[in-house]
Amino acid sequence: MPAPPPPRRSGSSSAKLVVLAPYLWLVAFFLVPFLIVLKISLSQTAIAQPPYLPVFDLAAGWQGLKDFVGGLSFENYRSLASDDIYLFSYLRSLTVAAVSTAILVLAGFPIAYAMARAPRRWRPVLLMLIVLPFWTSFLIRVYAWINILQRDGLLNQALSALGLIDQPVTWLATDTAIYIGLIYSYLPFMVLPLYASLEKLDDSLLEAAADLGCPRWKAFWTVTVPLALPGLGAGALLCFIPIVGEFVVPDLLGGSDTTMIGQTLWTEFFSNKDWPVASAVAVVLVVLLVGPIAIYQHLQTRGIERS
Repeated sequence: MPAPPPPRRSGSSSAKLVVLAPYLWLVAFFLVPFLIVLKISLSQTAIAQPPYLPVFDLAAGWQGLKDFVGGLSFENYRSLASDDIYLFSYLRSLTVAAVSTAILVLAGFPIAYAMARAPRRWRPVLLMLIVLPFWTSFLIRVYAWINILQRDGLLNQALSALGLIDQPVTWLATDTAIYIGLIYSYLPFMVLPLYASLEKLDDSLLEAAADLGCPRWKAFWTVTVPLALPGLGAGALLCFIPIVGEFVVPDLLGGSDTTMIGQTLWTEFFSNKDWPVASAVAVVLVVLLVGPIAIYQHLQTRGIERS
Protein backbone atom coordinates (compact mmCIF):
# COMPACT_ATOMS: atom_id res chain seq x y z
CA MET A 1 0.00 0.00 0.00
CA PRO A 2 1.58 3.35 -1.01
CA ALA A 3 2.44 5.82 1.73
CA PRO A 4 0.17 8.88 2.00
CA PRO A 5 1.60 12.13 0.61
CA PRO A 6 3.21 14.44 3.20
CA PRO A 7 0.97 17.24 4.42
CA ARG A 8 1.39 20.65 2.89
CA ARG A 9 3.23 23.16 5.03
CA SER A 10 0.83 26.05 4.67
CA GLY A 11 1.98 27.53 7.95
CA SER A 12 5.56 27.82 6.72
CA SER A 13 4.57 29.67 3.53
CA SER A 14 2.31 31.99 5.51
CA ALA A 15 5.15 32.79 7.90
CA LYS A 16 7.45 33.57 4.98
CA LEU A 17 4.81 35.86 3.49
CA VAL A 18 4.42 37.70 6.79
CA VAL A 19 8.20 38.19 7.01
CA LEU A 20 8.42 39.22 3.36
CA ALA A 21 5.57 41.76 3.48
CA PRO A 22 7.50 44.53 5.31
CA TYR A 23 10.39 44.21 2.86
CA LEU A 24 8.03 44.46 -0.11
CA TRP A 25 6.49 47.54 1.50
CA LEU A 26 9.91 49.16 1.92
CA VAL A 27 10.90 48.35 -1.66
CA ALA A 28 7.63 49.70 -3.10
CA PHE A 29 7.32 52.85 -1.00
CA PHE A 30 10.92 53.73 -0.14
CA LEU A 31 13.50 52.16 -2.46
CA VAL A 32 11.62 52.67 -5.75
CA PRO A 33 10.71 56.35 -5.03
CA PHE A 34 14.27 56.98 -3.85
CA LEU A 35 15.68 55.54 -7.08
CA ILE A 36 13.32 57.78 -9.08
CA VAL A 37 14.48 60.85 -7.17
CA LEU A 38 18.10 59.73 -7.58
CA LYS A 39 17.62 59.45 -11.34
CA ILE A 40 16.06 62.93 -11.53
CA SER A 41 18.99 64.33 -9.52
CA LEU A 42 21.35 63.10 -12.24
CA SER A 43 19.33 64.82 -14.99
CA GLN A 44 19.37 68.37 -16.36
CA THR A 45 16.67 71.00 -16.17
CA ALA A 46 14.58 71.41 -19.32
CA ILE A 47 11.55 73.41 -20.38
CA ALA A 48 9.49 70.33 -21.05
CA GLN A 49 7.08 67.91 -19.41
CA PRO A 50 8.54 66.42 -17.27
CA PRO A 51 10.92 69.36 -16.63
CA TYR A 52 14.16 67.40 -16.95
CA LEU A 53 16.26 65.45 -19.44
CA PRO A 54 17.08 62.70 -20.32
CA VAL A 55 13.87 60.67 -20.26
CA PHE A 56 14.13 56.95 -20.96
CA ASP A 57 12.13 55.89 -24.02
CA LEU A 58 11.41 52.17 -24.27
CA ALA A 59 10.55 52.48 -27.95
CA ALA A 60 14.12 53.63 -28.73
CA GLY A 61 15.54 50.25 -27.74
CA TRP A 62 19.20 49.72 -26.91
CA GLN A 63 20.32 53.00 -28.46
CA GLY A 64 17.78 54.86 -26.36
CA LEU A 65 19.16 53.20 -23.22
CA LYS A 66 22.72 54.25 -24.13
CA ASP A 67 21.61 57.82 -24.81
CA PHE A 68 19.72 57.84 -21.51
CA VAL A 69 22.74 56.67 -19.47
CA GLY A 70 25.06 59.03 -21.34
CA GLY A 71 22.84 61.99 -20.50
CA LEU A 72 23.15 61.48 -16.74
CA SER A 73 25.73 63.52 -14.80
CA PHE A 74 26.72 64.66 -11.31
CA GLU A 75 26.59 68.34 -12.24
CA ASN A 76 23.78 69.08 -9.77
CA TYR A 77 25.82 67.67 -6.89
CA ARG A 78 28.79 69.83 -7.89
CA SER A 79 26.45 72.84 -7.85
CA LEU A 80 25.35 71.97 -4.31
CA ALA A 81 28.95 71.73 -3.11
CA SER A 82 29.91 75.06 -4.69
CA ASP A 83 26.87 77.10 -3.60
CA ASP A 84 26.94 78.47 -0.05
CA ILE A 85 23.14 78.73 0.06
CA TYR A 86 22.70 74.95 0.13
CA LEU A 87 25.56 74.41 2.59
CA PHE A 88 24.10 77.04 4.90
CA SER A 89 20.65 75.44 4.66
CA TYR A 90 22.05 72.01 5.59
CA LEU A 91 24.07 73.37 8.51
CA ARG A 92 21.14 75.50 9.65
CA SER A 93 18.76 72.54 9.57
CA LEU A 94 21.15 70.22 11.41
CA THR A 95 21.83 72.87 14.06
CA VAL A 96 18.15 73.63 14.65
CA ALA A 97 17.35 69.91 14.77
CA ALA A 98 20.16 69.17 17.24
CA VAL A 99 19.27 72.05 19.57
CA SER A 100 15.55 71.25 19.39
CA THR A 101 16.18 67.57 20.12
CA ALA A 102 18.34 68.45 23.14
CA ILE A 103 15.61 70.74 24.51
CA LEU A 104 13.01 68.05 23.85
CA VAL A 105 15.07 65.54 25.85
CA LEU A 106 15.33 67.96 28.77
CA ALA A 107 11.60 68.72 28.61
CA GLY A 108 10.32 65.28 27.73
CA PHE A 109 12.24 63.14 30.22
CA PRO A 110 10.70 64.71 33.36
CA ILE A 111 7.22 64.49 31.83
CA ALA A 112 7.66 60.83 30.85
CA TYR A 113 9.19 60.02 34.24
CA ALA A 114 6.30 61.68 36.09
CA MET A 115 3.80 59.75 33.95
CA ALA A 116 5.57 56.44 34.61
CA ARG A 117 5.69 57.09 38.39
CA ALA A 118 2.07 58.27 38.60
CA PRO A 119 -0.64 55.97 40.03
CA ARG A 120 -1.80 53.42 37.48
CA ARG A 121 -5.35 54.76 37.39
CA TRP A 122 -4.02 58.15 36.24
CA ARG A 123 -1.65 56.92 33.56
CA PRO A 124 -4.29 56.49 30.80
CA VAL A 125 -5.53 60.03 31.46
CA LEU A 126 -2.01 61.47 31.31
CA LEU A 127 -1.29 59.49 28.15
CA MET A 128 -4.45 60.85 26.53
CA LEU A 129 -3.40 64.41 27.39
CA ILE A 130 -0.09 63.84 25.60
CA VAL A 131 -1.85 62.45 22.51
CA LEU A 132 -4.64 65.05 22.59
CA PRO A 133 -2.87 67.61 20.32
CA PHE A 134 -2.87 65.04 17.50
CA TRP A 135 -6.65 65.35 17.36
CA THR A 136 -6.16 68.77 15.77
CA SER A 137 -4.55 69.47 12.42
CA PHE A 138 -0.84 70.22 12.61
CA LEU A 139 -1.26 73.27 10.38
CA ILE A 140 -4.04 74.68 12.55
CA ARG A 141 -1.88 74.30 15.65
CA VAL A 142 0.96 76.21 14.00
CA TYR A 143 -1.43 78.99 12.96
CA ALA A 144 -2.63 79.12 16.58
CA TRP A 145 0.95 79.83 17.64
CA ILE A 146 1.04 82.74 15.19
CA ASN A 147 -1.84 84.33 17.12
CA ILE A 148 -0.18 83.55 20.45
CA LEU A 149 3.23 84.96 19.50
CA GLN A 150 2.20 88.11 17.63
CA ARG A 151 2.83 91.51 19.26
CA ASP A 152 -0.69 91.76 20.68
CA GLY A 153 -1.01 88.02 21.21
CA LEU A 154 -1.74 86.00 24.33
CA LEU A 155 1.92 85.58 25.31
CA ASN A 156 2.67 89.30 25.42
CA GLN A 157 -0.64 89.96 27.16
CA ALA A 158 0.17 87.38 29.83
CA LEU A 159 3.71 88.69 30.36
CA SER A 160 2.42 92.27 30.55
CA ALA A 161 -0.27 91.30 33.06
CA LEU A 162 2.38 89.66 35.25
CA GLY A 163 4.52 92.79 35.05
CA LEU A 164 7.42 90.99 33.39
CA ILE A 165 7.56 93.29 30.34
CA ASP A 166 6.79 96.96 29.71
CA GLN A 167 6.65 96.80 25.91
CA PRO A 168 5.45 93.97 23.63
CA VAL A 169 8.25 91.58 22.71
CA THR A 170 8.78 90.56 19.09
CA TRP A 171 8.43 86.78 18.98
CA LEU A 172 7.36 86.06 15.42
CA ALA A 173 9.98 85.79 12.66
CA THR A 174 12.68 84.87 15.19
CA ASP A 175 14.62 81.75 16.09
CA THR A 176 12.77 81.67 19.42
CA ALA A 177 9.44 81.28 17.62
CA ILE A 178 10.86 78.42 15.53
CA TYR A 179 12.09 76.57 18.61
CA ILE A 180 8.79 77.12 20.43
CA GLY A 181 6.84 75.74 17.47
CA LEU A 182 9.16 72.75 16.99
CA ILE A 183 9.28 71.80 20.67
CA TYR A 184 5.50 72.07 21.01
CA SER A 185 4.92 70.04 17.84
CA TYR A 186 7.39 67.23 18.54
CA LEU A 187 7.17 66.90 22.32
CA PRO A 188 4.76 63.92 22.15
CA PHE A 189 7.20 62.07 19.88
CA MET A 190 9.82 62.36 22.64
CA VAL A 191 7.54 61.64 25.59
CA LEU A 192 5.84 58.50 24.26
CA PRO A 193 8.99 56.36 23.61
CA LEU A 194 10.48 57.51 26.92
CA TYR A 195 7.27 56.64 28.74
CA ALA A 196 7.24 53.19 27.12
CA SER A 197 10.75 52.52 28.48
CA LEU A 198 10.24 54.05 31.91
CA GLU A 199 6.87 52.39 32.45
CA LYS A 200 8.54 48.96 32.21
CA LEU A 201 11.17 49.90 34.81
CA ASP A 202 11.35 47.33 37.61
CA ASP A 203 10.96 49.14 40.96
CA SER A 204 12.87 46.36 42.71
CA LEU A 205 16.07 47.61 41.03
CA LEU A 206 15.68 51.03 42.68
CA GLU A 207 14.84 49.35 46.00
CA ALA A 208 17.97 47.21 45.72
CA ALA A 209 20.06 50.29 45.03
CA ALA A 210 18.56 52.03 48.06
CA ASP A 211 19.24 48.99 50.26
CA LEU A 212 22.89 49.14 49.18
CA GLY A 213 23.10 52.75 50.35
CA CYS A 214 22.87 54.40 46.94
CA PRO A 215 21.41 57.94 47.08
CA ARG A 216 18.26 58.56 45.07
CA TRP A 217 19.97 60.93 42.64
CA LYS A 218 22.75 58.41 42.01
CA ALA A 219 20.25 55.57 41.56
CA PHE A 220 18.47 57.73 39.01
CA TRP A 221 21.65 58.23 36.96
CA THR A 222 22.97 54.68 37.31
CA VAL A 223 19.72 52.69 37.08
CA THR A 224 16.85 54.72 35.60
CA VAL A 225 18.68 56.62 32.87
CA PRO A 226 20.57 53.61 31.40
CA LEU A 227 17.36 51.57 31.26
CA ALA A 228 15.59 54.47 29.53
CA LEU A 229 18.27 54.84 26.82
CA PRO A 230 16.35 52.76 24.20
CA GLY A 231 13.35 55.04 24.53
CA LEU A 232 15.61 58.08 24.61
CA GLY A 233 17.32 57.04 21.38
CA ALA A 234 14.03 56.27 19.66
CA GLY A 235 12.54 59.59 20.74
CA ALA A 236 15.62 61.49 19.62
CA LEU A 237 15.44 59.92 16.15
CA LEU A 238 11.68 60.48 15.89
CA CYS A 239 12.29 64.17 16.60
CA PHE A 240 15.66 64.87 14.96
CA ILE A 241 14.96 63.34 11.55
CA PRO A 242 11.67 65.13 10.73
CA ILE A 243 12.89 68.41 12.25
CA VAL A 244 15.83 68.47 9.81
CA GLY A 245 13.41 68.52 6.89
CA GLU A 246 10.75 70.65 8.60
CA PHE A 247 9.04 73.19 6.36
CA VAL A 248 5.80 74.43 7.94
CA VAL A 249 7.12 75.66 11.30
CA PRO A 250 10.14 77.68 10.05
CA ASP A 251 8.16 79.01 7.10
CA LEU A 252 5.24 80.30 9.21
CA LEU A 253 7.00 81.22 12.47
CA GLY A 254 10.51 82.08 11.26
CA GLY A 255 11.89 85.02 9.36
CA SER A 256 13.26 85.33 5.86
CA ASP A 257 16.82 84.82 7.13
CA THR A 258 16.05 81.48 8.79
CA THR A 259 16.09 79.27 5.70
CA MET A 260 16.11 75.55 6.44
CA ILE A 261 16.57 72.76 3.95
CA GLY A 262 12.83 72.06 3.74
CA GLN A 263 12.23 75.63 2.56
CA THR A 264 15.09 75.32 0.07
CA LEU A 265 13.52 72.17 -1.34
CA TRP A 266 10.15 73.90 -1.70
CA THR A 267 11.75 76.86 -3.45
CA GLU A 268 13.62 74.69 -5.95
CA PHE A 269 10.61 72.50 -6.73
CA PHE A 270 7.78 75.03 -6.90
CA SER A 271 9.35 78.45 -7.43
CA ASN A 272 12.41 77.70 -9.58
CA LYS A 273 10.89 74.57 -11.17
CA ASP A 274 14.36 73.02 -10.92
CA TRP A 275 13.51 69.40 -10.23
CA PRO A 276 17.03 67.99 -10.75
CA VAL A 277 18.66 70.34 -8.20
CA ALA A 278 15.79 69.81 -5.75
CA SER A 279 16.15 66.04 -6.15
CA ALA A 280 19.90 66.31 -5.50
CA VAL A 281 19.16 68.30 -2.32
CA ALA A 282 16.74 65.57 -1.23
CA VAL A 283 19.20 62.75 -1.94
CA VAL A 284 21.97 64.44 0.06
CA LEU A 285 19.49 64.99 2.90
CA VAL A 286 18.58 61.29 2.94
CA VAL A 287 22.26 60.33 3.01
CA LEU A 288 22.86 62.69 5.94
CA LEU A 289 19.96 61.21 7.89
CA VAL A 290 20.99 57.61 7.29
CA GLY A 291 24.00 58.22 9.57
CA PRO A 292 22.05 58.71 12.84
CA ILE A 293 19.80 55.77 11.99
CA ALA A 294 22.81 53.51 11.36
CA ILE A 295 24.44 54.61 14.63
CA TYR A 296 21.24 53.93 16.58
CA GLN A 297 20.83 50.53 14.94
CA HIS A 298 24.45 49.65 15.77
CA LEU A 299 23.98 50.64 19.41
CA GLN A 300 20.75 48.65 19.61
CA THR A 301 22.47 45.57 18.17
CA ARG A 302 25.36 45.88 20.64
CA GLY A 303 22.90 46.23 23.51
CA ILE A 304 21.03 43.08 22.44
CA GLU A 305 24.29 41.13 22.13
CA ARG A 306 25.41 42.21 25.61
CA SER A 307 22.11 41.25 27.19
